[in-house]
Amino acid sequence: MTLDAAVRLTEILLSLALIQQSAEHLRDGGRMRPLFLARIGLCVLIILGVGAPLALAGLAVLSLPILYRFQGPYNGGSDRLGILAIWCLALSELMPTTAGREVIFGYLGLQVVLSYLIAGVVKIVNPDWRSGRALRDVFQFSAYPVSEDLRRWADRPRAMLAMSWAVMLFELAFPFALLSQETLVVALVVAGTFHLANACLFGLNRFFWTWIAAYPAIVWLQATIERVISP
Repeated sequence: MTLDAAVRLTEILLSLALIQQSAEHLRDGGRMRPLFLARIGLCVLIILGVGAPLALAGLAVLSLPILYRFQGPYNGGSDRLGILAIWCLALSELMPTTAGREVIFGYLGLQVVLSYLIAGVVKIVNPDWRSGRALRDVFQFSAYPVSEDLRRWADRPRAMLAMSWAVMLFELAFPFALLSQETLVVALVVAGTFHLANACLFGLNRFFWTWIAAYPAIVWLQATIERVISP
């Protein structure tokens, strides 16, 4: 995947994710409604390929009052990654050289890879995750309206233990997916399926769309690394 193709695909996917997020705020009205309407408008322009550099810069600027209003990325990791992607894309478009674009876009891909690794490290040092208790609590006490059948999985300690270790080991091993295109494809399919399951089961839909939007950056990063180290 070329740099231009990866950047363009990331722009489109991220814009779709931001439209979905912004639409949630239109029903509430209030002073923030014009801001989210403006964000939707800029995302539409980006998808259409109209004034991408200025539209991306506009999204980056709009992210600042949103951060101020909610005292930070109110939806946690998905908003953090979304804001990082916005700024990386905006700065990448404004870079006067290809090398500068590559460094900034590669930084986005690297941060996505590290997000999995750091999540794995945080979990594996936690005794509740190593015992399966943390995952059991997720199933049993989820704040989202999940089915009673799903909550009953908390009564299967062996399943919780196996699933906990599967998640931790996959996250810790994720950086090794950069070793080849084939391993990366498998890793992204597994990771995407994991995020989709969380979206369907627990309502964590923002994580799915935001992380999927950043996957082209990882694909480009892996290809670049492979090209550099290949004789």
